[in-house]
This record gives sequence, structure tokens and C-alpha cells, in this order.
Amino acid sequence: MAPLLLQLAVLGAALVAAALVLISIVAFITASKMPALHQHEEEKFFLNAKGQKETLPSIWDSPTKQLSVVVPSYNEEKRLPVMMDEALGYLEKRQKRDPAFTYEVIVVDDGSRDQTSKVAFKYCQKYGSDKVRVITLVKNRGKGGAIRMGIFSSRGEKILMADADGATKFPDVEKLEKGLKDLQPWPNQMAIACGSRAHLEKESIAQRSYFRTLLMYGFHFLVWFLCVKGIRDTQCGFKLFTREAASRTFSSLHIERWAFDVELLYIAQFFKIPVAEIAVNWTEIEGSKLVPFWSWLQMGKDLLFIRLRYLTGAWRLEQTRKMN
Repeated sequence: MAPLLLQLAVLGAALVAAALVLISIVAFITASKMPALHQHEEEKFFLNAKGQKETLPSIWDSPTKQLSVVVPSYNEEKRLPVMMDEALGYLEKRQKRDPAFTYEVIVVDDGSRDQTSKVAFKYCQKYGSDKVRVITLVKNRGKGGAIRMGIFSSRGEKILMADADGATKFPDVEKLEKGLKDLQPWPNQMAIACGSRAHLEKESIAQRSYFRTLLMYGFHFLVWFLCVKGIRDTQCGFKLFTREAASRTFSSLHIERWAFDVELLYIAQFFKIPVAEIAVNWTEIEGSKLVPFWSWLQMGKDLLFIRLRYLTGAWRLEQTRKMN
């Protein structure tokens, strides 16, 4: 009996090793090159409040604002106004308290099929195109791709990515700013503060099914095991970057869809960019684009492939690249 069990154990280990080798080969062969940092001709411009075309700036220009807010939006005509009202209300009050404070909000319409761009443009007309700009992408790139396009057209010393659903209370940007400040001195002026919902985990578990809770724990384990150590919540869409950290990480990004946050933090840790995780106020908003099971399955695959593609050399981290 013992020799048989030993043979089965050896066979099992061999099968696992063979499967891992096969998956690694598939990951290497199917690895796409880093997405070209290319703008369609129409994406190089924005409309000012009068409806006239103006050329978008570049992240490689010197900053002229203290804060840029990038809002990726895909079919968000219904949820976007609530977020924009809260964000702009806060930003305007802050500017009145401190006239030296300057900001811009960049809404990136990620190839929406609804009236997202028109809804966002009304805020441009109300506040002026120096404060609110709308970038309409020719085709859908995914959330990570949309954020990258907004960041590469931003003017801020610090750049905040914020979801269009307004799930995170916008004034919590001050918590992220403090978290960023506490990381000083910043190596090469690079630092990141991530909003986190980890402190809400017990409450969320009580409201979720056992299956969704199992998926959540499984995803968190894969993130920790394969890619990112020390960050409990990689997926919160409320993150603040120094300009230098944003250009370094987003110019190195391969994944443009749901798992982009994980690769972004993997890149940050590779370049030894300090990252703070800051608890924020967060409320679940109806209308999520995620389909629970299939989205988690896709993200799980992406996590495995992120690790294997960097491990096999199919993906390599490069120096900062510029947009064509």
C-alpha cells in the first residue's frame, strides 16, 4: 500500500508541475505587448466651454494645477451627476477657503453608448474648461486604459483617480493627501496613497452570500500570493498619486481592464515606490459593471498571468514611455 501511495503522490506532483509548465508556456505565448500609448486624432483634443477644440496637455509637461481628478466613465449618464456634484461642490468650497488651491476634473468617456459625454460637458459649461474637461475615447479601452488616457492629459502635481459612481466620499481625498504627506521624503518624488475598504470587510461579509464571500477571500489570497504584498484592498477606485508616480506606473501598465489595479501596485512595488493604504468612507452603489462570478474568474486568470508573464520575461518593466 505504501509504495502505491508514494507512486500516486509522485504522479500527482508531476501532473501539477506539468500543468504549471503548460500554463506558463500559454501565458508566455499569448502575452500581448504593452498596449501602444497611442491617441486617435480625435482624442488629442477637448472641447472648451464654447464648444471649440483645444489641444490636450501632456503629463510630461510641467504641472500647472495642484490637483487633477480623473474620472473613468462608461455608460454613466445616470450615476455621474451625483459624483460630480459632490466632487465639484467640495473642490469649489476648498478653493474659496484657500484661493491658492487649484484643481481640474477630467472625465474620460470610455466609448460609452449613452449620453455620458453630454452629461459631463454640462459641467464644463457650468464651471469652465479650465476646471472641467471631457475626453471622449473613440473606442472602449477598459477602466485602466481610460484612467491612463486621463492621467496622461492631466496638469496636476497630484493626481486622483475616482470612480464615477461616487461610492467613496470625495472629501476623503484629504485623508489620502495626509497619507501621501506622511510618506515623505518621496524617492524621486514618487508616492501613492490608496483608499481602502478593508476596515468594512466584516460588515460586507454579513451582507453577502457565502459564495460571494468565498470568491472575495479567494481573490484576496491570489493577490497576496501572486502579485502584491502588504495592501489589503487593491481594488478601491480612489487612489492618489504624485505626478511622477502616476507617469512611471501607468506608462508601464499592460492590463487595461478590471485587474489593472493589481498590476499597477505590482509595478509600484517593483520600482520601490512607497504606498500608503488609507481607510475611506465607502458605500456600495447600484449599477456596478462587474458580473460577480465571471468577473472574479477573469480577474483570477489575469492575476495568474500577471505573475507568470513577468516571471517568464514575456513582460518586462521599462523606463517611462511617452504618448504617440
